[in-house]
Amino acid sequence: MLVSTNWVKEFVDLNGINIRELIQQFTLSTAEVEEVYEKGRNIQNVVVAEIVEINNVEKSNKLHLLTLDTGNGFHKVVCGAPNIAVGKKVPLALPGGQIPAGKINECTIMGIRSAGVCCSEADLDLGDDNSGLMDIPVQFNNGTDIKEIFDIDDVVFEVDNKSLTNRPDLWGIYGIAREFSALAKRELLPLPVEKLPYAKDEFQVDIRRTDLVYRYSCVKIENVNVKMSPINMRIRLHYCGLRAINLLADLTNYIMLELGQPMHAFDGNKIQQIRVDTPLEPFEFKTLDGQIRTIQSNMLMIYNGDVPVAIAGIMGGYDSEINNDTTSFVLESANFDGVSVRKSSAALGLRTDASMRYEKILDPELTTLAIERLYTILKRIDNNIIVSSQVIDKYLTRFQDITIEIDNEYIKKYTGIVIDDKVVEQTLKSLGFGVKNLDGNYTVKVPSWRATKDVTIKADLIEEIARIYGYDNFDVSTTKSKLEPVEKNNTQIYDEAIKDILVERYNMHEVHSYIWNDAKKINKIGIEVEENPYITNLIGSENSILRKSMIPTLLSFVYDNKTFKDEFSIFEIGRVIDGVCNDGSCNERKHLGIVFYSRVSEEKAAYLKFFSLFSYIIKNLKRKECRFEFSSPKSKWQHPKNISSIFCDEVELGYICTLHPKVLHLLDKSAIIICAEMDVGKLYSIVPDIVSYIEPSKYPSVDYDLSLVLPENIVYANIAETWKNVSCDFLRSVKIIDEYRRDDLHSCTIRFHLQAQDRTLTSNEVQDYIDKIISNLQKINVFLRS
Repeated sequence: MLVSTNWVKEFVDLNGINIRELIQQFTLSTAEVEEVYEKGRNIQNVVVAEIVEINNVEKSNKLHLLTLDTGNGFHKVVCGAPNIAVGKKVPLALPGGQIPAGKINECTIMGIRSAGVCCSEADLDLGDDNSGLMDIPVQFNNGTDIKEIFDIDDVVFEVDNKSLTNRPDLWGIYGIAREFSALAKRELLPLPVEKLPYAKDEFQVDIRRTDLVYRYSCVKIENVNVKMSPINMRIRLHYCGLRAINLLADLTNYIMLELGQPMHAFDGNKIQQIRVDTPLEPFEFKTLDGQIRTIQSNMLMIYNGDVPVAIAGIMGGYDSEINNDTTSFVLESANFDGVSVRKSSAALGLRTDASMRYEKILDPELTTLAIERLYTILKRIDNNIIVSSQVIDKYLTRFQDITIEIDNEYIKKYTGIVIDDKVVEQTLKSLGFGVKNLDGNYTVKVPSWRATKDVTIKADLIEEIARIYGYDNFDVSTTKSKLEPVEKNNTQIYDEAIKDILVERYNMHEVHSYIWNDAKKINKIGIEVEENPYITNLIGSENSILRKSMIPTLLSFVYDNKTFKDEFSIFEIGRVIDGVCNDGSCNERKHLGIVFYSRVSEEKAAYLKFFSLFSYIIKNLKRKECRFEFSSPKSKWQHPKNISSIFCDEVELGYICTLHPKVLHLLDKSAIIICAEMDVGKLYSIVPDIVSYIEPSKYPSVDYDLSLVLPENIVYANIAETWKNVSCDFLRSVKIIDEYRRDDLHSCTIRFHLQAQDRTLTSNEVQDYIDKIISNLQKINVFLRS
């Protein structure tokens, strides 16, 4: 939100105050100011000049040579604007002066010497109109610096909208002025308003959805003959980020910026009666921006009888807009349900300045005040206007008055400092609160503009007092409170254990992502977004589908970072949605996703490394063995053959796989990529084996190696059964220490570590045990290598 300090100064005297320091104080106490702009500083030596003669420029159909009277002499200027006329007064930037585009120098155009530049509003950054020269009213003397007659020099600051979410009163200049008056300890001037004169006619208004309309006020005004807003009004609108259109449209925008109350003006010749209702069925509706939008049955609409003319609180209709021929208008000033406005805005993908304000739950007391303020300004501009109807005011829902009791002891307890009674009372009153003080016991009435969603309890009053007093004025001290460590649950312990293993043992990098698919990034690497539950009413529907797997998201991270390193691994423990449950809720699961990327490693070695990685994780967390077996792909991006399922206690926990060649080619055809995903929720639910301890043996151990030739269809899990089926109380461990492959020959060497607790093993009993294993191996066609 952009704020003009010139505008603020209309309501609070800031003479003698350093504006930048006050803005900084506003940041510290109220809302974050993102940027401060010095408007008008780049406009120098631009004066009022009257066109006294116009001559054509030879060989040009567009350019003219203007003679302009600046009060101190005549200047000849070459100009291509279409709206020139003798007697017209325009801004002239003299040589040596400056406009936002740069310094002004005399120059030669088409062989003619040009001494200055005639400017449009856009040239001077006073508006968006670049269609012709800016018109200056004829009553201003030639040669007058335009800064002396228009509010060009201004300090405009931009407030972060997010910091105003709970402060609907700050969505208007007058609310900002109230804050400045409290911070500067200056009086806040009352808003200049006039009561509308009485009129006999009553405009017909029918509110059908009383649950969605808190207050609806309107009036009809006729005989409007002025079409263009005053220059200073157009400048303020431009500085605050809005485009000048015509007088009536500009006035509604001006009041919205000043009070925070959105208004809408309908062409009086096109509106006979107003009905506020939701439609019975969806229909197409053309809005002011020329777009055709589908209106749903839950969206609040404004009707002229049975004809829709506006989306309530969001945007008017194309067919009832104000134009330059409009002489009468129906002025709407309403307060709609903020939740309803936000839902409609999100569903339509249409967020406007009006809808953003309604979403914040505005003060219903503003509706009639805004009408009176608009009437007051309009009457100054066009004194011949006629109020042709009564002010219709349907006040349907009133917010409850809030009164809070608080005392000095409570304030001292929560702030840690003693604040004088007078300071407390003055602070609250300057912010608009009603205060009764009886020996340090305060009865505080919350003003309507703070009672809709902001100030409801004593702690809110503490914040008001403390922020205006100044947090930087508080003494720094250590808090005296009981601090107790929060005990971690098993899920947190397991999460951290997995992260520690992956980072410390396997040098991986943790990443964080969203639960929805980024369709643009995923499609770029050839992965289609799978059907799954999606987020409704999301602006930007390409990211609405919730992810079913972690891997596509992680692969998009790899794509973005592949140029930085030849080899890296990333992982994330996050949420996925696997369809819906029987009760209609999302089946939310917690998964571990890992992706290994390399342009230097060999694919098979990397793939097998993932076996040991998951074996290590499961062994450390559950003290159990896991097994792997080849399986079929479940997604199109997975390799049709290179995929293995992970099992523990016969529960399938996840998979390890490579990528489909088409996906790998798009991502990086010169690299290898290994992916793995595990449902950690399933892993955490497995009951861990009990830890058992044995005393280290004092007797010597024996290592026995078997070099085996393996058939093509045999894996380690098959041969492991051959010693598991042999009873032995001195087998301590078994591991593969070597592997050899050549053509169709597959050989490996397995080492058995043997040790008894009560004796030294004899060669006979060791050999007897090994012979039994060899016999079992021969049954599955595994033989000793000769």
